[in-house]
Amino acid sequence: MRGAVALIVLVLVGTGTVAAAPTDAPAAASPVPADAVVVPVDTPLLPRVERHHRGRFNGRALRYRSVVEEWPLRDADGTTIASIVSTSYLAEGADTARPVIFAFNGGPGSASIWLHMGFLGPKRPDYGTRAGDDETGPPTAPPFAVVDNSESPLDVADIVLIDPPGTGFSRVFGETNADRVFGVREDAEAVARFLGDWLRLHRREGSPRYLMGESYGTVRAAEVARLLAGGPTGSGRMDGITLNGVMLLGQSMDGSRRTPELASATGLPSYAATAWYHRAVPRDATLEGHVARARAFAEGPYLQALFAGSRLPAEARAAVAAELAALTGIAAARWTAVELRMDAATFGREVLRDIGRQVGAYDSRFTLPLAASGGDPVADDPAMGQYVPLYVATLQAHLREALGVRTDRAYNAIEFRRINARFWKGQPPLQDDHARSLAVAMRRNPALRVLVATGHYDLVTTVGAADQAVALSGMDPARVTMRTYASGHMPYIGAGSRAQLAADVRAFVTGGSSNGTTP
Repeated sequence: MRGAVALIVLVLVGTGTVAAAPTDAPAAASPVPADAVVVPVDTPLLPRVERHHRGRFNGRALRYRSVVEEWPLRDADGTTIASIVSTSYLAEGADTARPVIFAFNGGPGSASIWLHMGFLGPKRPDYGTRAGDDETGPPTAPPFAVVDNSESPLDVADIVLIDPPGTGFSRVFGETNADRVFGVREDAEAVARFLGDWLRLHRREGSPRYLMGESYGTVRAAEVARLLAGGPTGSGRMDGITLNGVMLLGQSMDGSRRTPELASATGLPSYAATAWYHRAVPRDATLEGHVARARAFAEGPYLQALFAGSRLPAEARAAVAAELAALTGIAAARWTAVELRMDAATFGREVLRDIGRQVGAYDSRFTLPLAASGGDPVADDPAMGQYVPLYVATLQAHLREALGVRTDRAYNAIEFRRINARFWKGQPPLQDDHARSLAVAMRRNPALRVLVATGHYDLVTTVGAADQAVALSGMDPARVTMRTYASGHMPYIGAGSRAQLAADVRAFVTGGSSNGTTP
């Protein structure tokens, strides 16, 4: 899965800037047809588009510009094999001491749409009054709208959103080149080279720089952090690029230890949080108190019982099942029937079965009816199935109307089949310990710090899994900040959690204190 590949070199083609005020006419349409992930080699690149804006972030008025650029990826022979499209938000007149946050989502196969519209960009989707403060009832059909995103950290850092090859408007040129850019190592090399060239061509080599990755993007962040320094076993060059910090949202770095037993144990605190949220259990304690009880049980009696298996005495089995029922609201008999183990998909169907509802895996605050599910793990997920239409529509309108992007290309929010089919090189996904790569990067750079942000209601990348991944990684714990939010896989859904995440990110980037709480 980590085989050597040809060196990928990123260069910026075309230095002309189309600069205009937001009310001016946008650039002419690019003659690019709607397309799939892999496109003809002679497909032209998007024109570089720059626009100027005003906004207010964290109470601070700011003039900033947006820059949308398509960067060709060339191999060692100078042949263009793919491209990366980036969207940058840059403060006007700022000096080079201003930090830069480079951000990407996961998949693999996802564009940066979720971080772009949900948290980092100057605009965010309007969830509407029906959604409430936790924003779990978004509009699922047009019309959709955007509102100003005052929580964006643009007041303290410039922001660069990255769409890896095959996602968003980024492309792979020619079918034969797909295997040269899809893969853990190949993907990380492309993004690492992009970062170096962006810093050089924007004259920001001296700026503090941070990575923000979400979901599979945390794997990418760990591998990019390791590759940036260079070396004969890394990029093959001595690049000498270091980072000030890495921010991981919904980490998925370590799949090598995911047995059914460990998944059940590390998932239990999230199951308990879900049950507490939906009042499937009595609220005799706060959310934090109920989760702490689940964590203590998971790390002790529950884990011991799981590994005892059939050797566990009947009396002890009954006691464990009773405590699981008290924590999750699912009957002890049901826990006994599944041998005290329950994956997230099963839990999502069981916890509210008595009222005919299923909770979301990506955010268990969201629910849909159990009946009539199509069985698709994403389209029928009660969370993603509801908020995806809002994000896709508002991002495309934002790119077109506010940023001036004109193209007939299809925007690939998530490309599942073409990328995933090639990405894992025929091996099961996420079999390596990528948290170790981040530990290696931290050893090389004693100034590198890490922020790990996880949602209580994330059943895909759970709080327990994050704790375990960091604890077993070899990272210096003094340089790792762990934060937990009353949200899901995207911890910025919900007014309160978004505000706290924004405060934590600002504190992390500026070195201050957010007065946040550790789990």
